[in-house]
Amino acid sequence: MITLALSKGRIFEETMPLLEKAGIVPSEDPEKSRKLIIGTNQPDVRIIIVRATDVPTYVQHGAADLGVAGKDVLIEHSGAGLYQPLDLNIARCRLCVAAAESFDYASAIKQGARLRIATKYVNSAREHFAKRGVHVDLIKLYGSMELAPLVGLADAIVDLVSTGSTLRANKLVEVEEICDISSRLVVNQAALKMKYEQLSPILAVFAEAVGAGTQAPV
Repeated sequence: MITLALSKGRIFEETMPLLEKAGIVPSEDPEKSRKLIIGTNQPDVRIIIVRATDVPTYVQHGAADLGVAGKDVLIEHSGAGLYQPLDLNIARCRLCVAAAESFDYASAIKQGARLRIATKYVNSAREHFAKRGVHVDLIKLYGSMELAPLVGLADAIVDLVSTGSTLRANKLVEVEEICDISSRLVVNQAALKMKYEQLSPILAVFAEAVGAGTQAPV
């Protein structure tokens, strides 16, 4: 049995065309089903539905043979024990620093002030500001990130941005881009060896679909 870990939403939707090219079609729509294990038209392939942040953990520990995870999640996870053969170029967005329109971010950094940063991407934020030589106090949040600067919890946030509409609706602006984000195919290293004959056709189809065949850098 080959087990593929996916999260609901944009990643699942944008992974489906790639799976179809590999001849794999889910038996149910996870957005309409409460099932966490979904069969496919292939008797030896199943899909498990997990939180996006948990995909690397399921794959690393062998509960799933492969999965699709965003670069942002992999940076926070560290990617230990995972083979990352492909950047699938799906679910694209960017990791950015954003602040209230009224906050003078550029001056705050130049003056060397200590900033309060709200984010769920603690490792990414810590590394970014360390490179900039900026001292920060990191406040970990799991949602409604845009609220933090508006109520005085933080000076700025580090979060994913796609269209920027949520920022604009809350009178926040991007002040710095940290990196581009896309979703990667991750494979359990032991499974790649033990189930190579089953996995290699899937990997080959994915590689052909995205026009790549080399390992994607983290």
